[in-house]
Amino acid sequence: MAAADAAYDRRWLVVDASGTWLTAQAAPALSGVTPSMKLGYLVLRAPGMLRLDIPLDVIEDDDSVRRVARVADQDVDVVDEGDLAAAWFSNVAGQPCRLVKLHPDAAPVAWPAG
Repeated sequence: MAAADAAYDRRWLVVDASGTWLTAQAAPALSGVTPSMKLGYLVLRAPGMLRLDIPLDVIEDDDSVRRVARVADQDVDVVDEGDLAAAWFSNVAGQPCRLVKLHPDAAPVAWPAG
């Protein structure tokens, strides 16, 4: 991973309809998603899908898109990336889900090992 990319590592996560972190173990098709960064965007590709471009550094101050996601036993403040991203990931995963980004004010996440 390039040094510039490291700042964005684990900044986004996919959550199921209840807001719980959806791992590739729970939704194996997610392992086919390939991320890259280009010109200020997180570029996501998956087999059979058009690419999805997500702006890297949008600071969202609209409380209507703030959510709480569940990662293991921790509640995490996140920002919903919108309906287009949700539809894209729902299509890939084969179940309703949403792409969310850690809110800049969120407490550090205790990511499970593995």
